[in-house]
Amino acid sequence: MEFTLKTIINASPEAVYAAWLSSEGHTNMTGGEATVSDQVGGEFSAWEGYIKGRNLALEPNKRILQAWRTYEFEDTDGDSQVEILLNEVDGQTELTLIHTNVPEDGAFYIEGWEQHYFQPMKDYFG
Repeated sequence: MEFTLKTIINASPEAVYAAWLSSEGHTNMTGGEATVSDQVGGEFSAWEGYIKGRNLALEPNKRILQAWRTYEFEDTDGDSQVEILLNEVDGQTELTLIHTNVPEDGAFYIEGWEQHYFQPMKDYFG
């Protein structure tokens, strides 16, 4: 299963990128405790360990590609991939999130991204 979501954040791509890849920034913009690396190959966890993964590719201020899983994945499930694309549009950021290799019963992650990432990010960047 895979899906693509888009939203507009009232901040520059640089600000969104920096916050996503900073432990303090990620925690502050989502409201869930996070430990994040800003290096390719670096590991991260978010929402008190509910989400874990590692950075696969980073293009500063433009693209983040991560191996991603939650504790709800079965041991036999491979990691999913989350690709975050950041494009400046009229002084704001159009964020496109492409989530692939999601377990077949993972449609609820769509709502999770909206509730636990996009809305808190909009509030944080105001």
